[in-house]
Parts: sequence; C-alpha cells; structure tokens
Amino acid sequence: MTAKAHETIDRVRAALESVIRGKSAVIERVMVGLVGGGHVLIEDVPGVGKTTLAKALARCCDIQCVRVQLTPDLLPSDIVGSSVLDPRDGSFSFRKGPVFSQVLLADELNRASPRTQSALLEAMNEGQVTVDGQSYPLPKPFIVLATQNPGEHQGTFPLPEAQLDRFLLRVGLGYPSPEDELSLVLARQRKDPLDTLAPITDSDEVLEIQRLVRDVLVKEPVARYMLRIVTATRAHKDLSLGVSPRGTIALFRASQALAFIRGRDYVSPDDVQTLALSVIAHRVQLSPQARYGGASAEAIVTEVLRSVDVPM
Repeated sequence: MTAKAHETIDRVRAALESVIRGKSAVIERVMVGLVGGGHVLIEDVPGVGKTTLAKALARCCDIQCVRVQLTPDLLPSDIVGSSVLDPRDGSFSFRKGPVFSQVLLADELNRASPRTQSALLEAMNEGQVTVDGQSYPLPKPFIVLATQNPGEHQGTFPLPEAQLDRFLLRVGLGYPSPEDELSLVLARQRKDPLDTLAPITDSDEVLEIQRLVRDVLVKEPVARYMLRIVTATRAHKDLSLGVSPRGTIALFRASQALAFIRGRDYVSPDDVQTLALSVIAHRVQLSPQARYGGASAEAIVTEVLRSVDVPM
C-alpha cells in the first residue's frame, strides 16, 4: 500500500504542477495539508492562482469541493447551515450549509465578519458543527483551503490568533517567473488546463494515506529539536505570543506528512526546517516595539531556526 500511496502522491503533484506552473514548493506544502489532515491558508495578491490550486486539488482527488465567497454580510448560518421550519407539521429540520463538503474553499476569508469567521472554528478543530445544541459530523476527509489578500484592508477583518492557529500551514504563491508565466498563458490559449484534469485518487485512498502518515517515525532527538524551536519563540524578546502546544503538534504532523511525500518513513531535521516558516510564522505575535520597528514574524522565526542547535 505504501508504494501505491507514493505513486498516487507523485501523480497528483505532477497534475497540480501542470496547472500551477513553477510553484513546486507551494504545491508540496498544500499536499502536506491534504495528507497531514490539516487546513491551509493561502495568502497572496489576487490573480496568482489560489482558487485554481484549490479546485485542481479537489478534482485530482475526486472529492467534493464547495467554494464560498466570504463577504462582510455573510452570516454563520450561510456556512454551517440552519434549522428550517416545516409549516405542515411545525417541526424543524436541519439544512446543511456548504461546510458539509470535503474541501471547503473559503475565498477571501478575511472579508467575513469575526462572527462568521468563528463559525468555522469548531468545524476546523473538531470536524463537526453544532447548531441548536445538536452536533453534526462533517464528511471525511475534510480540509479548509482558505484564501486572503494581504494587501487589501478596506472591508476586511484581520484573522484572530485563534483562527490562524487552526491552520496547519500558511503559504503564499507569489508571482511566477517570466518563463513560467509565458508557459501558463500559452497553456490556456485553447482551453483551461483545469478542465483536462481527471481524478487520480479518491476519498478512501486519501484517508488511508493520512493513516499511513501517522506511522512515519519521529525519533526523540528530532522531536526535541521541534520543542526547542517552539520554546525559543515563547522566550523571544520581540514576540508577545509564542507558538502554542497546538502549533507544536502541527509542526510534528506536518513534518511527518512532508517526509512521507518525499518517500521516507522517518522525519529528518531538514523536514522540520523546510516547514517551520509555513507552520510557525502565522502562530506568533509581534511585540508592539518589534511591529513598529518594522520586524516581521518570518524574519524572527528564521532567526530562531538559526539559533537552535540541529541534531546530528
């Protein structure tokens, strides 16, 4: 099964790279979210392919993808669903919202009000939603791929720390190179490459791969290395909020997923270093002095990584 799983992963990655050109590292991180059973926040300027990447992933895995365009007037019930009155007998029945999908593409998440953003917290952390005191399980696998445009402030609500902490990784696509952009344009001359994608795997195999990822070995020196990194963020003078224990677990799970994607049955320190920025930087909070001084979370996490001894 492991050999078949690695073959499936390679095929999915190749299919995604045929649609999103020149972004192998980003695609690998999104796949870490999928096989690691975590949610991914894709943060970048409009038009670089965030939505296309999410749709391509769902199509390759033959899993249900529902896109929700977040707006300030969207209500929590518009996402999780609501109880509807049947006038014939006066009874209530639950009408499921778009969160009852396997891939929820939450487009421009930071445009939703804090109340609507908070409606996703239970779904992302518990795999269920509660309405009128009744809990409803979500389909499996369940992954939230959320996008936000960092450069826009009008009509947006910054994501709170509790919301950001639910995302396994935060990634940015960035602009393609001139050659990759030319290839991208020419590939769309007659049809969209997204339309040519065929299912490569299915829900059952994705769940089995997620189970196999949990079997990837993390030796104690590597686990202690992760712990030294997160502990250093909690003591850093420029951070008012360090990485939570949930963040430690996220780094552990993501490193397992990356090792599996790369064909290994054990986690190396290189896996931890590769993912540290994507897993940690959105979980820390700058102190006022550091923020006003122009520091960035990414720069501080990079500094932390350089200061922590790497196990041999």
